[in-house]
Amino acid sequence: MVEKINLENVLFLDIETAPEHPHFGLCDEDTQQLYDLKTQYQRKDGQSPEEFYERAGIWAEFGKIVCMSVGYFTFRGDIRHFRVTSFCGEEKQILRDFNNLLSNHFNQPQHILCGHNAKEFDFPFIARRMIINNIPIPQKLNLFGKKPWEVPHLDTLELWKFGDYKTFVSLKLLTKILGIPSPKGDIDGSQVGYVYHVEKDIDRIVTYCEKDVVAVAQVLLRFRGEDLLVDDEIIHV
Repeated sequence: MVEKINLENVLFLDIETAPEHPHFGLCDEDTQQLYDLKTQYQRKDGQSPEEFYERAGIWAEFGKIVCMSVGYFTFRGDIRHFRVTSFCGEEKQILRDFNNLLSNHFNQPQHILCGHNAKEFDFPFIARRMIINNIPIPQKLNLFGKKPWEVPHLDTLELWKFGDYKTFVSLKLLTKILGIPSPKGDIDGSQVGYVYHVEKDIDRIVTYCEKDVVAVAQVLLRFRGEDLLVDDEIIHV
C-alpha cells in the first residue's frame, strides 16, 4: 500500500526529450531510412518521414534527453519540504549526473523511483540512452532478472489504472480531476523539440519539467490521503 511507503525514500522524476537533430535532413542516410521504417505505421497517409520528424523525440533510438528533473521529500519534525532540481545541457552529462545521484543518495533497497507513465516511457528511455552513451546502467534501472515485486519503480498512471490495462490518463487530466493545481505552463511535450532546437530556451523546458515532478508528488500525496504541498514547501535548488 502506498500509505506505508516512506516518502523520504522516493525519488520523483520526469524527463523531457527532443529529436536528436534539429531537422530530418541532418540525419545520415541510414538513419533516415530506419526512421522511415520505424514510423511507417504511425504516420498519416501521405505524411513523409521528414514531416513526422518532430515526433522523433519519443523514441530513444532517434531522440535524446534534454532535461531531467528530480524531486524528493525531506522532513524535520513537523516541517515538510519538497526539493526539486534539474539536470540539463549535454545529454551525456545529464545521464552522468543522474547516475551519480542514484549511486550516492538513492542506491539502497528501500529507495524507489516514481513518475507518471514512467514505466512505459521515462525509465526505459533513460536506460536505453545510457546504453547508447556508453554509461553503466544504475541498479535502480537494471531490471534484468528481477521479479515484478522486486522492481523499485512506482508509476502514478499504474496506480490510477487499478489493474485496467486499457486506460491511459495524462498527468494533466489526473491533476484536474484530483483537484491539484495544473502542472502545465506555456508549452506541452510536443513543443519541447521546437523550444530546444529553434528557440534554444532551456530554462523554459526546465520550468515545464519541474512542474511535472511537483505534480507527480502531489498525485501520490492524494493517493495517500495527505495534504497537498503548498508553495512555501517547494524548494528549487
